[in-house]
Amino acid sequence: MDYARKGSPPPFLVKTYMVVEDPLTDHVVSWNGDGTGFVVWQPAEFARDLLPTLFKHSNFSSFVRQLNTYGFHKVAANRWEFSNKLFRRGERDKLREICRKKATYSKPQLRLSSELADEPRTLSASSEVVENLICENKRLRRENNILSSELAAMKNKFEELLDLATVYGGSLDKQETDKNGPKIFGVRLGVLRGEREK
Repeated sequence: MDYARKGSPPPFLVKTYMVVEDPLTDHVVSWNGDGTGFVVWQPAEFARDLLPTLFKHSNFSSFVRQLNTYGFHKVAANRWEFSNKLFRRGERDKLREICRKKATYSKPQLRLSSELADEPRTLSASSEVVENLICENKRLRRENNILSSELAAMKNKFEELLDLATVYGGSLDKQETDKNGPKIFGVRLGVLRGEREK
């Protein structure tokens, strides 16, 4: 693997370092325990919310391919953890030493076979992103169901409160009632019931 030395670090590396370093995004992406790599904890959120602010896309697989071109390696099979010996917490100045791998096209047949070898990795990355999106969708559906149940319970409590106010409305002063029935908080109960039934 040939690397070319450059004077300033590539923008891709600087932006990646900034987002990993930002404590506000630690729930989505952060340094690993010893600072020798970083972990994308929420790939779907990372792709949806952070990638478009840094790059011109929201494709997590493209981000991973770009990391690979700079010599990053996926560390753990069960999570999106990446490492490069020059990409370390607190050592931003070493970014300038990381360069893109130079492409070698001397043997087209080898290049084709290496592309085929990379295809399962890309499919695996895509399927993992899809799996994460499915899990996120299921979580959101559960939350929506809980909120719907809470809303229905609150509507029932409101009904009970209105019924109670109607029952005890007869004991209110004359000034609290008018020809259409009792008032609660200055609003006729008949008006509230009419609005609710619409």
